[in-house]
Amino acid sequence: MRWCRIEVEGRPVYGQVEGDDVVLVNGSPFEVWTRTPRRLPLRDVRLLVPVVPPNFYAVGLNYRAHIEWAARRHGIAAKVPSQPDVGYRSANALVPTGADIVIPRDSGGPVEYEGELVVVIGRRAKNLSEDEALGCVLGLTLGNDVSERTWQRGDRTLWRAKNADTFKPMGPVIVTGLDPMARRIAVRINGRTVSEYDTAGMIFGVRRYLATMSRYVTLWPGDVVWFGCDAATEPALEPGDVVEVADEAIGVLKNRVVREA
Repeated sequence: MRWCRIEVEGRPVYGQVEGDDVVLVNGSPFEVWTRTPRRLPLRDVRLLVPVVPPNFYAVGLNYRAHIEWAARRHGIAAKVPSQPDVGYRSANALVPTGADIVIPRDSGGPVEYEGELVVVIGRRAKNLSEDEALGCVLGLTLGNDVSERTWQRGDRTLWRAKNADTFKPMGPVIVTGLDPMARRIAVRINGRTVSEYDTAGMIFGVRRYLATMSRYVTLWPGDVVWFGCDAATEPALEPGDVVEVADEAIGVLKNRVVREA
């Protein structure tokens, strides 16, 4: 099933994508819902971020090639984490597919993409075993963890390096029934593939992360967990670029880059 969140008559509404149409739904995938008879052409709707999460989690370094690339860039030894590490992001930074990524006027850059798998939680979960972990997942979507690298080196909490307005494109839809460890994520800039990797390469998999997190924090319907990226995240994004994060089953998250006026 492909869930989308769209704007209808000035308010957000959930729907199910079926072919070239969206079937509108009363309710949401996180609660009781019913299909309505109303259909809209997909080409005519405005996609919103598929969920505004109550909690927005982001996995730390979770792919070896990305860790090794970052270490070489900074002239330090590569250090692979010994346990799952989780950070937080701001929902204020979320924008949907089709929206602009706005580089703040005082950014010295570089500003780089990080195309990531996003897991969307579908039910309340606490103290999960690894075998139970995927049972709390509603589905998968895509994210672009846009990062201002100069600020990232200087700001202790990454508050603006990772959370400036528009720095977290997410979408286009939530797809249920997919194996999160069997996805192939590609990033394209202006139509050219600049990164491609398999989620099977995670240091710690989705089950391990969700089980570990649920020992200490309750996972709630609508929470999202972003799972990091692999390899280099170059070239830097420049105004005028169009950046796409893609997975064959989930779709394409597409955003244009602009500089703040």
